[in-house]
Amino acid sequence: MLFSGSIRWAFAALLGVLVLSSIAFRASVAALNVYLRKEPVALRESFDTIPTKLGRWRRVGQDGRMGDAMVESLGTNQYLDRHYALDGDPSKGVLLLHIAYYTGMVDAVPHVPERCWGAAGMLMVKQPHEVKVPIDRAEWDTQSGPLHPVSGDRYPIARVLDPVTRVESNVHMPLGETDFSVTVFQEEAKAGVRFVGGYLFVANGRMTSSPYVVRTYAFDLANRHAYYCKIQFSMVVNDADGAEERWTAATADLLGQVLPSVMKCLPDWPEMEKLESKES
Repeated sequence: MLFSGSIRWAFAALLGVLVLSSIAFRASVAALNVYLRKEPVALRESFDTIPTKLGRWRRVGQDGRMGDAMVESLGTNQYLDRHYALDGDPSKGVLLLHIAYYTGMVDAVPHVPERCWGAAGMLMVKQPHEVKVPIDRAEWDTQSGPLHPVSGDRYPIARVLDPVTRVESNVHMPLGETDFSVTVFQEEAKAGVRFVGGYLFVANGRMTSSPYVVRTYAFDLANRHAYYCKIQFSMVVNDADGAEERWTAATADLLGQVLPSVMKCLPDWPEMEKLESKES
């Protein structure tokens, strides 16, 4: 079917507007230093370099290894599953430390206990809620670190001792509070036993307990690169009444020991900010 000349001219004009709009959009994005596609940034060290002895905590057993199907479900092959026991004695309490690293992924959905444990058939007895997990920051340098370009907050600095070389190094710590999203489960056949799991995220140098806020942090349009890391602690407690309190105390102790080592593995975000500033 043939169209009249006026329709052909209207179609050509509309096509021209779309082409010009596309060009203008790309030009505006470039001029404003907006990055819609995120570039990945590699870990500085593998998570298995995290010390097996941290304060009074000792690794028990070997680090967990997932099958191909589990890795595909997790969405990354850069992870750590490790059990730590107080004084190396499981009778004093065991924490499962799970770390998973994601980078360059805009639509990655974090795997969190409230989804995974529920899918495994456990019963949720306490909905996800925020729990403050205070850690000892007395030895952190809060005066000398670089400034975050948006908030103006200063990145803290912690000293990390290499377990092999025994050489100390400075590590930039993330901004924010160590608040965790915590969920409590039980197996149907074990009414007195509680499974407590809590997590937070480190994303582009900032911490949050929210799976939604982590996307805002990691995929800030002003940043060319993007990463986020989930840090999760799980514990089986044979005491329904004090389960969450035991988890919080144990997690606070181990987190204070392990967080500097985790940050030594993650990208040095203040240095990335300097690099991106020079490139823009």
